[in-house]
Amino acid sequence: MDLNQIVFGVYPYIALATLALGSVIRFDREPYTWRTGSSQLLRRKQLVTGSILFHLGVLMIFAGHFVGLLTPIVVWDTLGVSHGAKQMLAIVAGGVAGLFALVGGGLLLHRRLFDPRIRKTSSFGDTAILAILLTQLVLGLSTIPLSLQHRDGHEMVKFMNWAQGIFTFRAGAADFVADVHWVFKAHLALGLTILLVFPFTRLVHMLSAPVWYLNRRGWQLVRTRRALPRKPEALAPTYAQSAPALPTARSLEAAE
Repeated sequence: MDLNQIVFGVYPYIALATLALGSVIRFDREPYTWRTGSSQLLRRKQLVTGSILFHLGVLMIFAGHFVGLLTPIVVWDTLGVSHGAKQMLAIVAGGVAGLFALVGGGLLLHRRLFDPRIRKTSSFGDTAILAILLTQLVLGLSTIPLSLQHRDGHEMVKFMNWAQGIFTFRAGAADFVADVHWVFKAHLALGLTILLVFPFTRLVHMLSAPVWYLNRRGWQLVRTRRALPRKPEALAPTYAQSAPALPTARSLEAAE
């Protein structure tokens, strides 16, 4: 088995299995770690703009990859969408979304690296996964000039056949991407690696939806700095007569 078969024929199943099982196990055993760990209280600057651009771009990219790669080719042919038109749509929409995510992710990484308080409270995983995502975005944008050299959509069909072959357990799926440019291969391999480490990072919040809060009674803990009157039941109890003192050793000796 050559390297191409290992990376694009075996590794995808390892990454997808780890993604599914790891996410379930983490949600079951460590539910309180299922969060993003927001740093808004430490520094709001750059967070809002960076977060909006990053999440908007990533959601657009995810939707584009999911629909573009996993929709059967016969569906596009039935709709009358040519491979060339789909290729240009992917280039334009993916390029815009990639730039949004790259700019937003750059702002988020900058504040995480150069703000002393945020850097001190950030874990290695927080910074590393953001750097990996930015590297993946750069690789994705780097494929655009290569894709423009194949405007007929021939190269795009290879990736569609590969992805659909993996999800349908088709033998020989790795052969579809055996002769593509190394930038495409690096983009695919790093994407699989992101799926592999997904359950062990803050990315798990992408699988969350606040449905449990719909039937939950709201409450809020309020603390005040005002001096409030003490409640009567909170005061120490008083007695009419004080309790008799216990005899000491000296008083016993005097009595004898």
